Amino acid sequence: MSAPLILGIESSCDETGVALVRGNDLLVDAVASSVDEHARFGGIIPEVASRAHLEAMVPTLERALAEADVRLSDVDAIAVTAGPGLVGPLTVGASAAKALAVALGKPLYGVNHVVGHAAVDQLVHGEFPERFMALVVSGGHSSLLLVDDIATDVTELGSTLDDAAGEAFDKVGRLLGLPYPGGPHVDRLAREGDPTAIRFPRGLTAAKDQAKHMYDFSFSGLKTAVARWVEAHTDSGSPLPTADVAASFAAAVADVLTAKTIAACERNGVDTLVIGGGFSANSQLRDLAAERCAQAGITLRIPPIRYCTDNGAMIAALGSAVVRAGVAPSSLDIPVDSSMPLTTVSV
Repeated sequence: MSAPLILGIESSCDETGVALVRGNDLLVDAVASSVDEHARFGGIIPEVASRAHLEAMVPTLERALAEADVRLSDVDAIAVTAGPGLVGPLTVGASAAKALAVALGKPLYGVNHVVGHAAVDQLVHGEFPERFMALVVSGGHSSLLLVDDIATDVTELGSTLDDAAGEAFDKVGRLLGLPYPGGPHVDRLAREGDPTAIRFPRGLTAAKDQAKHMYDFSFSGLKTAVARWVEAHTDSGSPLPTADVAASFAAAVADVLTAKTIAACERNGVDTLVIGGGFSANSQLRDLAAERCAQAGITLRIPPIRYCTDNGAMIAALGSAVVRAGVAPSSLDIPVDSSMPLTTVSV
């Protein structure tokens, strides 16, 4: 008997994602992004994103069905992002999913966006081991998760206390006069610079912070340190070494993320690490994680970049895992939750 066919809908921020997954096999992943509409504002405008989701939802669904050569009646269950994310965009996706569930008479599963960033790796590298660590890093999240079962048992070990890694990159990008979103531009510029040129601080790594925030992250102080360094250097009249600033900043972020994550793996006896989320596309993070995992004897799994940014495949993948685990469907009146706890895999 074949695995159930899951339709996944993602709309937590500025990407409208619709995907179809059967078991761990991805049939199609269709995405419509509104990022260009936000560029002139220098950040995501929830009302603009919500309107973009409204306009894109049906065309993206139709495109996914056509590319997979699947009819809506073939779908066995519908998974949708219920949180965390922006309330307006989440509501559009949840409303579409509820309407489809009612019209088709199919079960609905509201699932966790952040956990989905880890779950999508199963479509690429196959079944997860019994226990693994997941580092999910994006524009809004920097979370360290101990996973005993991707569908039912996720423990949050640590998270960001202020800016997420991707958010800090966007802010530093603005400091350096780079286009929005700053993350990819800072990453490209960093490859041209010297990561050891400037010693920027590593947040929450001092001995006094370790007891209370062993696995937590903080990038606000780092961002401020970069701003002060840039301001002081500019005031001196010297040309700003933007590539060195970008490289040194990126090195500080990658150092903290990987050091705390490897330590968590070793202390919890975990030998597999999954890294996901939009910021996992960062080249310094990927390189340093690969180097440190190899030294520690830890298997590193990072999905291709196309699966790291927000997409329907991650939600369909998590929905597939939840359905196969026998989790009860969500009720049709489930609310969206902008701050959904990461221990809540489905609602």
